[in-house]
Amino acid sequence: MKDKVEIYHAATEIISQPMCGVGRKNLDFGPGFYMTDIYDQAVMWAKRRASERQLPPILNVYLLDRKNMLKEARVKIFENYDKDWLNFIVACRKGEPVWEEYDYIEGGVANDRVIDTVNLFINGLMSEEVAIRRLRYIRPNNQICILNQGILDRHIVFNEAIKLSD
Repeated sequence: MKDKVEIYHAATEIISQPMCGVGRKNLDFGPGFYMTDIYDQAVMWAKRRASERQLPPILNVYLLDRKNMLKEARVKIFENYDKDWLNFIVACRKGEPVWEEYDYIEGGVANDRVIDTVNLFINGLMSEEVAIRRLRYIRPNNQICILNQGILDRHIVFNEAIKLSD
């Protein structure tokens, strides 16, 4: 594992000093500051957000001091779309504060490829067993959510903002 990892936040503005808990509350991993370590995914998110807002897409680039952050933070990492991930996502989307015991959460995104399965499970139209079976073979995209401002301030350094073409 690298000590410092380049991570990205998709936006329509430059965010040199990120803040936790500013966005919507019932997201996949709670009300934190969301990033990814997958460049192409971040570019796609930035362009989608920019299109919705009729603003130019911007990719904020940071360095995460992962090694030291992992020593200090309360961490939850989901390796796969599995029962643990599914139940965590569902709880967060229902507004249950299961994220409160963590400072850093990383794992798959409940994106277009999996959201139908998640919603069918939430609405009781699909069993947990069937949902897990459907999700098992999908390789997750990756999202990183930092929920603790102190962790964010100590372990994330703004590197640059890239203005993307539409």
